[in-house]
Amino acid sequence: MANDRKQYKAGCHCGAVEFTVRLTDEFNTIRRCSCSYCRMRGAVAVSAQLADITFVRGEDKLTLYRFNTAAAKHYFCSVCGIYTHHQRRSNPTQFGINVACIEGVSPFDFPEVPVLDGVNHPSDSGAKPQRLGVLRFFPEAAGEEGAEQA
Repeated sequence: MANDRKQYKAGCHCGAVEFTVRLTDEFNTIRRCSCSYCRMRGAVAVSAQLADITFVRGEDKLTLYRFNTAAAKHYFCSVCGIYTHHQRRSNPTQFGINVACIEGVSPFDFPEVPVLDGVNHPSDSGAKPQRLGVLRFFPEAAGEEGAEQA
């Protein structure tokens, strides 16, 4: 049952947009995309069904961006500019949720994030999504020589 899945709180950086979401398979669907837009955006996304996102406030603060085929719908907070989610071109019944917008979650929580080929999009070829590789994060120990402070 959909209601058996954990509900996460999420929102943008400034707090103007807040929503709750239930993920399709927890964080097992994390990914990055290699298309021109996602390369520049740099976010890690996770899957949710369209019906599994509920806006608590600020839905009217979202700005929509579309490019190329205009099939995917990318949403941003109009106040702080943070990408919160997008309706997928490859599966229009799903949203990709920016994991950094989920309360208590960081893209750096995942030691490996698969990268999918968005340049040769499955919607163009009819083929399955192709995995190009993986991004890896190796945390350094605090105070380790060469580590930069924020």
